[in-house]
Amino acid sequence: MNKKLADLLRWSIENSTTSPAATQPQTTQSSDAQPMGEDRMLPEATGITVHPSDAKPERPRQLDRDILEMLFGGPSEAELMKAAIEVINDPETTLENKLIAFDNFEQLVESLDNANNLEPLGLWTPLIKLMEHEEEEIRKYAAWCVGTAVQNNIKSQERFLAMGGMKPLVGMCMREGETEGNRKKAVYAISSAVRNYQPALEELVRELKEHLGGEEEFLGKWRGKQVVATDMDLVDQICGWLKKRIAESVKA
Repeated sequence: MNKKLADLLRWSIENSTTSPAATQPQTTQSSDAQPMGEDRMLPEATGITVHPSDAKPERPRQLDRDILEMLFGGPSEAELMKAAIEVINDPETTLENKLIAFDNFEQLVESLDNANNLEPLGLWTPLIKLMEHEEEEIRKYAAWCVGTAVQNNIKSQERFLAMGGMKPLVGMCMREGETEGNRKKAVYAISSAVRNYQPALEELVRELKEHLGGEEEFLGKWRGKQVVATDMDLVDQICGWLKKRIAESVKA
């Protein structure tokens, strides 16, 4: 890993909540000020109010010279994506900072170009693996990022499916012990992954049949129907059925 990139991201996280110290407006008047010409009058002589926005902000922790040079040059979004995933997988990073890094990553993959860069950057494998992480919040963010990356993006849909992403995603959705929030986020990712992409929808049906073990409720509902990814009503029905099943399992 590029250590300087990791340090830069950690610095960004540590200082993301740094704000100027609160100061109260002060009006300064000086009776001892020496007379001066009108074009050189001092603020003290005019009773100017000093607002908090004029105060010098609290200085964040300093970066070393190499990182400052990198910052001045501007790390690419691809480098930031790689750094974010490495921070998330760093066992020494706190959960709070991992989630901040994940949030930044999710915003980056909203861009079509960045989402399509997941493959050349080798990030699909670690992202998919994070859907099976022991920490529930990590699993939720992983599914969220998948849903964002594949939404209305045929290239990302293809790569996600080719990398074996549907199986762990459906597993998260159908797992009884999984949190309700995580399962719903998995449905969101499933919906994004299958719309207008026939191979993913067919893989979804296969995975659901495997999990349900021939359950008549599912098999009978769409028996005899052609499952077509461009049929938005059908996709909505399947996702709606999944959400209903999740809600019922939570109540049970």
